[in-house]
Amino acid sequence: MNKPLYNQEQRARRDATVWTLVQGILAPIQFLVCLISLSLVLRYLLTGDGYALATISVVIKTVFLYLIMLTGCIWEKVVFGKYLFAESFFWEDVFSMLVILLHTLYLYFLYEGGMSQRGLMYLALAAYASYFINAGQFIYKLRIARLQMNKGVTA
Repeated sequence: MNKPLYNQEQRARRDATVWTLVQGILAPIQFLVCLISLSLVLRYLLTGDGYALATISVVIKTVFLYLIMLTGCIWEKVVFGKYLFAESFFWEDVFSMLVILLHTLYLYFLYEGGMSQRGLMYLALAAYASYFINAGQFIYKLRIARLQMNKGVTA
């Protein structure tokens, strides 16, 4: 990647806003919640036990996803002037929409019915797979930003 993720003004805004800290706290918490929930979902799928606990964990994971998405939009607005789809994180934001869609579909079918318990858990697994891919995208971008900062690359 040749183009820097942040110009000097954006980097200054990123470093000055509390929303960077909020994202830095929420991201690992959400990841941990996801790992715990994933283990509960897999336990249910493998043993047939613990459906209620697995369901509660998916709902909690989804709440964390909504929270990090909301605060991430605020962060993006502060740093880039857009709530979503800033050039530096465009594709990550596009993929985030899929992540949110799958998690929201889970909540919809949980509430409205029309899907078996196992079907819901498989939908949760699809949502989690998309989340892990999206998390990888953001980790990759953080790595690029650090490398660019160490090299003194700015726009």
